Amino acid sequence: MSKKNYAGIPEKYARIDEAKVVLIPVPYDGTSTWQKGADKGPDAFLNASENMELYDIETQTEVYRKGIYLAPPVTEDSSPEKMVEAVYKTTKNYIKQDKFVTLFGGEHSVSIGSIRAFNESFEDLTVVQLDAHADLRPEYEGSKCNHACALHEASKTTNLLQVGIRSMDISEKDHMDENQVYFAHDLYEDWQEDAIGQMTPNVFITIDLDAFDPSIMPSTGTPEPGGLFWYETLDFLKMMFKKKNVVGFDIVELCPNKDEKSSDFLAAKLYYKMLSYKFKYQDYNEEDDDE
Repeated sequence: MSKKNYAGIPEKYARIDEAKVVLIPVPYDGTSTWQKGADKGPDAFLNASENMELYDIETQTEVYRKGIYLAPPVTEDSSPEKMVEAVYKTTKNYIKQDKFVTLFGGEHSVSIGSIRAFNESFEDLTVVQLDAHADLRPEYEGSKCNHACALHEASKTTNLLQVGIRSMDISEKDHMDENQVYFAHDLYEDWQEDAIGQMTPNVFITIDLDAFDPSIMPSTGTPEPGGLFWYETLDFLKMMFKKKNVVGFDIVELCPNKDEKSSDFLAAKLYYKMLSYKFKYQDYNEEDDDE
């Protein structure tokens, strides 16, 4: 990955000493079992981000002015376990610097490290998983750090809510609290409010892009029919940012296709929209340094 500023923003908003946000790319695809390519996701996301308009109409903000530092990518790939440890250490380091820490993968196994770091740093953490797959296996293909195990540790150590699930192995039921799962086929009119009511004050969001319906997000490693759509997802995210202290988030599983760029752009817009909500509804009450 070549070093650029996120979304081509001016240098004064991209410096680590000034930025309130840190973005950590994790180009890892060591355990995926169907379509490979998630390691190319961060570059595709960053390229798409350079072509966005940076004024968000809905929030009437330019959130990049809060400062977004593009960290060096986590490139450890000698084993899934070492990758998870590297993600954990990198994430923890930036949390300790009082940054709003975000990550872009890579396959979903990177979230094992990010969630571990946030869970150690924030009390009584809720993890909200938007995903087509349960990812609750305790081990898969000889590793506890496989993408199929991405939320197993969180299910034991955090308050885990799962949204959009529509594919799982029967063995995962043993590790699932179905009272905290919002299956895609069961989503009803007020599900967002019910989900918010099950969250603790501190929330970490992990989004596997296959949570979205393949009609709007085809470029992911394991697309599943019957997924979430754009505005219902934004409504849910906005509600979380309004009512809870979202402490960080990651987005994973963009598997770019050179002939299909709308998925890259959806990922880019989703990331920027989440930052816009964060600083609109949970602002640090500081003046922009944009004179």
